[in-house]
Amino acid sequence: MRYFDHNATHPVSAAARTAWIDAVERFPANPSSPHRLGARAEAALRGAREQLAGWLGCSPFDLVWTSGATESNNAVLHHLAQSGDGDVWLSGIEHPCVLAAARRWLPGRHRFIPVTREGVLEWDWLTEAVRRNPPQAIAVMAANNETGVQQPWEAIRELARRHGAAFFCDAAQWLGRLPAQGLGGCDFVTGCAHKFGGPPGVGFLKCPPGFQPLIVGGPQEDGRRAGTENVPGVLSMIAALAEREAAMARGEGVLRGAWRDAFIAELQRALPAVVVVGQAAPRLWNTVAVLMPAAADCRRRWVVKLDKLGFAVSTGSACASGKEQPSHVLAAMGFRAEESDRMLRFSAGWETGPADWSQLLEAIRLTARELLPLDGDSLDPSGTRAPSEGRMRT
Repeated sequence: MRYFDHNATHPVSAAARTAWIDAVERFPANPSSPHRLGARAEAALRGAREQLAGWLGCSPFDLVWTSGATESNNAVLHHLAQSGDGDVWLSGIEHPCVLAAARRWLPGRHRFIPVTREGVLEWDWLTEAVRRNPPQAIAVMAANNETGVQQPWEAIRELARRHGAAFFCDAAQWLGRLPAQGLGGCDFVTGCAHKFGGPPGVGFLKCPPGFQPLIVGGPQEDGRRAGTENVPGVLSMIAALAEREAAMARGEGVLRGAWRDAFIAELQRALPAVVVVGQAAPRLWNTVAVLMPAAADCRRRWVVKLDKLGFAVSTGSACASGKEQPSHVLAAMGFRAEESDRMLRFSAGWETGPADWSQLLEAIRLTARELLPLDGDSLDPSGTRAPSEGRMRT
């Protein structure tokens, strides 16, 4: 099976797996225990904290270990609800866990920031709105999980700072694909291991002093998050991120972006009616979100048929994929519900090569032969003009 659903979860890397097994053997104790084994586990967590802080550009004391980005995002919204009474502004394309947490913790206190047709935050709208009435906080993700579109988080961070607003950045899709440096300058940053090759069930939160904990019942993490820390998970996450940061330093992300772009060019030649969502905007090197041709059957049939050919692809956010409803991300970008129903997402990983992209393209061509009855003005999946009197040639 060729895997093109890395935005949902990235398979655990060899380095992360080795680090996890090593940590299980070397650090079996609870980091809060007073004996030497406990102290060793605590020292390992401290070293991991320092390493992550170095990548992000913040103090190690700002970092809290969590079970993942969903918990971290909920914790941030809970803190904002408890620590002030102002409005919190969210982009309309935030992850479902951010939107759900805002509805729970900030009813009547959250407002949505519009985005462009390309999926980028409306900068002119935001600057004017903040100038007139600054909010308590602004929440904008670094890169979108469905489209891969990057947001101008550095500019938003500075805008928020100038107007006395906190800035919260969900960096779950950014980390491990683009450099982490600078994210530590945000007031709140969240991330998780399983998006870049670490294990599921572990993540982090960067937060300022005075953080109001969501999970209580113990003194761990300086009182900011109760519960025994996942030492093997944390060390595995750090090993995976070290691997990715080194690859990016060697320029391997740029190379993989070129492979992705070549796939897009070939796909649009084969099926000219395909629309690449956010194509004019900066996007993660691994992500391609497309609207399949209007004549096609629903996206779920594409997923099933590609699966049978040995390709795992997605229809959007894994956290919302069992629900028969339009993508809120595409809706915020101005796409109609019937357009949203034609979206497929292909998301590569660090182990995905150019041959994998080429084979995915061929599988799409084969699937199109079955699902796309075309007229004389269309091209067949091989890029040849179809005969006007019939369907695609087989």
